[in-house]
Amino acid sequence: MQIRSCKRFPSSMRITYEDMQVKEKLLKEQIQAQTIIVIHPGSLFIRVGRASDLNPHTVLHAVARRRLPGGAAYQDYFLPKQVSLSKEILHEMEECRLQISHTLQSCLQSDGRRRYATPPQQIAAFNRQSSAEELPNSEPPVWTVPDTDVVVGDEVMHINPNLDYNIHFPYRRGDLNIHAGPGGSMSGVLADLETIWSWIIKNRLDIPLKDLRHYRAVLVIPDIYNRQHLKELTTLLLCKIGFGGCFLLQDHVAATFGAGLGYACVVDVGDQKSSVSCVEDGISHKNTRVRMDYGGGDITQAFLWLLQKCAFPYRTCNPDSKLDAMLLRQLKENFCHVNLDICGSQEKSFVLKQPNRPTRKYTLQVGDECIVAPLSLFQPELLAVTGPKQVHIQKRSTGDPEDPHDDNYLRETSRRGAKEALEPLSGGFAGSELDGMNAGLDCSGVGGQTGEEDIVVDAMDATVPTTVRDADTKEFVVGPEQVLGLDQAILQSIDRCPTDDLKRKMYGCILIVGGGMKFPGIGTWLQNRICLQIPYMYRAEQLDIITNPKEMDPQITTWKGAAIMSCLESAQELWLYPNEWQKIGVKLLRERAPFMW
Repeated sequence: MQIRSCKRFPSSMRITYEDMQVKEKLLKEQIQAQTIIVIHPGSLFIRVGRASDLNPHTVLHAVARRRLPGGAAYQDYFLPKQVSLSKEILHEMEECRLQISHTLQSCLQSDGRRRYATPPQQIAAFNRQSSAEELPNSEPPVWTVPDTDVVVGDEVMHINPNLDYNIHFPYRRGDLNIHAGPGGSMSGVLADLETIWSWIIKNRLDIPLKDLRHYRAVLVIPDIYNRQHLKELTTLLLCKIGFGGCFLLQDHVAATFGAGLGYACVVDVGDQKSSVSCVEDGISHKNTRVRMDYGGGDITQAFLWLLQKCAFPYRTCNPDSKLDAMLLRQLKENFCHVNLDICGSQEKSFVLKQPNRPTRKYTLQVGDECIVAPLSLFQPELLAVTGPKQVHIQKRSTGDPEDPHDDNYLRETSRRGAKEALEPLSGGFAGSELDGMNAGLDCSGVGGQTGEEDIVVDAMDATVPTTVRDADTKEFVVGPEQVLGLDQAILQSIDRCPTDDLKRKMYGCILIVGGGMKFPGIGTWLQNRICLQIPYMYRAEQLDIITNPKEMDPQITTWKGAAIMSCLESAQELWLYPNEWQKIGVKLLRERAPFMW
């Protein structure tokens, strides 16, 4: 069918029925996107926006609450806290620093000349003689005295530290900040999340909370998740904040959507954690997931340690102070790089603005410290300044009393079904024939249950080697008293892919997202380190490392991917609704979540 156009319109302006259908579909998608709120929480910042927005609102993910009379004081720090270092650890850090420095000195510049470095003693001599310059015509900021008991977001930065407010960051190291101090219980953290998220929706998105039943939410969750936490977060979105629907999406899967990739080894470096996993066709392979407890905040503290070895002129700098912490973070972002063409000492300056103090300008010299700090991602012994680091993998479910048909139940019934199926046959078949029956059961799944890998393997645990059966609990290999470096995490993650073909694909596409690795030139350095260690059989593959997907800020790639996915037609099957959640509960997540529950 075609609509006839008036003769006075040229043929190029004729509108067909198909065009009208396309426009109606686009208009419907646009309206749908305006009613979907995408929430990507992080340890330092949270990014929230409508799925139709070009960029999200980025807000400090913190809340300050006035202490009750006689209440205990508590404060989460803006940077990972420095720890007391023993002589042995200090010696190891110094050895690590020298090792990186020697590696840099053996490198060549882009024109083929060897690099040179200014000795730290020479830089320190300049910095000791450098004195701060007062800027008389500059107005310093002022502390604020809130008229409310609760302060949310960026305003927390400006509260007078002498006031009786406790500061809470509900996420630490990429997960919920459960601790033994005030406000550290699960209910306390969830209350903080409800306060922060509701405030952003009301004040930044201009959506009245009573209208949220007409909106749906997409929550970006860590690739390595805690099932109990996900259950509580879903209840928070649907029952407490009051969204009309929601679904959860793993951050690495969202990153591939944001970058427009069908598969990738995703490397996400945030403020307090770095995580790696291999994603293919919207599925993050469970065995490839790994998370390390270090990120951009730890690099900031390592950078300060390196600056202080060179007589940092701002001698009263206190990284536990919120203003100094954010200043150090800014210095790291402005000064640090991995550009091997920059050699020797460089003169830098920064302005210090603090309430009740004159504004001052500091001038200092920096050398290879600006390169050594980012390279601590590959030599994480240098990050010991913020304490020991743990390595996390996706653990098997320990069971949930609210979900009687969880994977533990399926595993047990599959095992029983396999045993019952084999017992009547064991007396009448030779060993080879019995092995054949085992193989047949292994391929088809037992007892009509789903064909998940761990179920099939456990069902046949009498014949499968322990090393295969425990593949999903196998730890990533770390040397004695060592921390897993980012390049090693990538190599081991790809090595845990199930097939050689998938490994080749992952070596050919490594995607870098997050704000903790935004250093010019670090992608090339990572590429060189991977190329030197890649197994011989994969070296012919093209190694592609993507640091700015679609020329987009890597900090919002994940948020953008979640926004894109929420508007896809296939996403309609993922939504969870309040009445269903209250009636059915956590089983909905197992049935509808776009990841293996």
